[in-house]
Amino acid sequence: MTMSAGVEWGVHVCLLLAQANGGLVRRRAIADHFGLPEAYLAKQLTKLVAAGVLDAVPGPAGGYRLASDPKRITLLNIVEAIEGTRSSFVCTEIRRQGTGAADPSECVADCTVKSAMLAADNAWRQALRAQTVNDLSSRLSDSVRRRYASTARR
Repeated sequence: MTMSAGVEWGVHVCLLLAQANGGLVRRRAIADHFGLPEAYLAKQLTKLVAAGVLDAVPGPAGGYRLASDPKRITLLNIVEAIEGTRSSFVCTEIRRQGTGAADPSECVADCTVKSAMLAADNAWRQALRAQTVNDLSSRLSDSVRRRYASTARR
């Protein structure tokens, strides 16, 4: 499975905003900090706001901040805000097609492929759900934390 660059951007933005301690950080400051095109960053920020991960305050003194405590924002919240909630596996029921099509009576339960893939998807989601912005923040090096905090004060 491949996630878009927006997921990486979203997680880093949340880590930066966690260092702002509830203060507002301008979109331009975030874009400059990470060397990202502001227009593309805006699209990811809009998704994070719509999902309730971030708050956006308009106006000249406005900016972005985490919508809740970093201990409550999970990596899954961020991934689903950017990528959506759809499973990474889509079963098309090919076992029912072609010259080797299964008898309908054999297709009452999910096939083994679908079951295995959904179990893997659930495990992946659980691993993301188990890690919060606060968890990742606590593992940042002091120098990264200082750089994030410096940008957050701009």
